[in-house]
Amino acid sequence: MHITDGKVVHIHYTLTDDTGEILDTSSGGEPLAYLHGAGNIISGLENALEGKAVGDTLTVVVPPEEGYGVRNAELVDTVSRSQFPNPEQVEVGVRFRVQIGDMMHIATVTDIVGDTVTFDMNHPLAGVTLHFDVGVVDVKDATPEELSHGHVHAHRTHEH
Repeated sequence: MHITDGKVVHIHYTLTDDTGEILDTSSGGEPLAYLHGAGNIISGLENALEGKAVGDTLTVVVPPEEGYGVRNAELVDTVSRSQFPNPEQVEVGVRFRVQIGDMMHIATVTDIVGDTVTFDMNHPLAGVTLHFDVGVVDVKDATPEELSHGHVHAHRTHEH
């Protein structure tokens, strides 16, 4: 069976950056399961997996535009520390949610100078060229429930 839209796909992968640093891997754990064609994984990897079958291995280089996007300077902002609900807990590396219009962003504190806190709402891998080594472990038809929900269900009971 080949990977096409509406298939549940299980892959093992190792993700590295341009320097070869491992950013993420499924090695030693369960394979990643996703619903092909539902946008569950980044487009560059999903497109490369189209048509592959169980046992196939591939190396995929995904540019930022097909991964987590290019870095957007407009998603970096500064505010006064006093604007945080617990200002004493704000430190570099802390992550928090920011609502902008209808969009929820995860922001990371990147710098603190005096009372001024700089935070970045870009995805941590925005602007990074991603290198995947992938092995296709399983491909099967999605259930009607998985298709209607747009993602893989690991368990028989599932609530939304």
